[in-house]
Amino acid sequence: MADVKSKLQWDTTLLPDAGPLLGLAPLEAPAVVRYLAAFALTAFAAVVAVGVDSQVAIPNISLIFVVPVTIAAVGLGLGPSLFSAILGALAYNFFLTEPRHTLIVDDPANVWAIGLLFVIGLIVSAVAFTSQRRATDAALLRRQVTMLQGYSRDVVAAGGTKAIVSITAQALAALFRVPVVIILVMEGKMVSVERVGDIEPQEAEIEAARSSLATGLVSPAGVYPALASRFDFWPVTTAVGLGAAIGVAFDPDERPSAPATLVDIVGRFLALALERTSRSRVDRLVRP
Repeated sequence: MADVKSKLQWDTTLLPDAGPLLGLAPLEAPAVVRYLAAFALTAFAAVVAVGVDSQVAIPNISLIFVVPVTIAAVGLGLGPSLFSAILGALAYNFFLTEPRHTLIVDDPANVWAIGLLFVIGLIVSAVAFTSQRRATDAALLRRQVTMLQGYSRDVVAAGGTKAIVSITAQALAALFRVPVVIILVMEGKMVSVERVGDIEPQEAEIEAARSSLATGLVSPAGVYPALASRFDFWPVTTAVGLGAAIGVAFDPDERPSAPATLVDIVGRFLALALERTSRSRVDRLVRP
């Protein structure tokens, strides 16, 4: 087991360096907190704008309210950013247009100014949020590629079936941050169960794993015939008669859009490693 833990060092060292995707990023904070933060940013911008306007006349002082919109789009999400854009337009109207401290607008030019500020806020919000999402997706992809590289290197170097299965389960749990179980089956009989996480596979889930291996099809959780299963099972077959069912317990509310690609990649490495180990054992037995 110590050998397995040493091979998993790549997993534990990568997680802290992967950026806010793996920690409590602002986008993961409760909605109330994010909207309150957007309100605070806009309120601070209003204080700055009123303070500057009281000292010097600046023709485009309304652009100060674009700053909290941009910050909210990048750090808080699209909803808080749009909220900030609306608040910014209202704050500009209330504090900086005549008559002040009301939402009444006497000058038609100010109507256009307020409307233009709101439109700019919407555009900046959409652009900043889209850029932030692309950066987040790119960071997630880099993390996944790095982890798969580490997994492939370690599973090839593993010296036994238990180590191979344990490394694979740990890798999948790290990739998806959910409980994982890998069930080895030989000639229809369960050989071993390796799990990571706090979900113990039940008899119905073991039967779902066997069914997945028998049919060669993915068995999604909660779908016939795996109605009682909490795991999605992927079958992994080998040329040596040893099969494996990879089970991943996704949270229904946070299920990734396309997990099959990553699981299939890991499954192929697992099949190759199991075949190599089994053939090496046979070679040792028949070698004169």
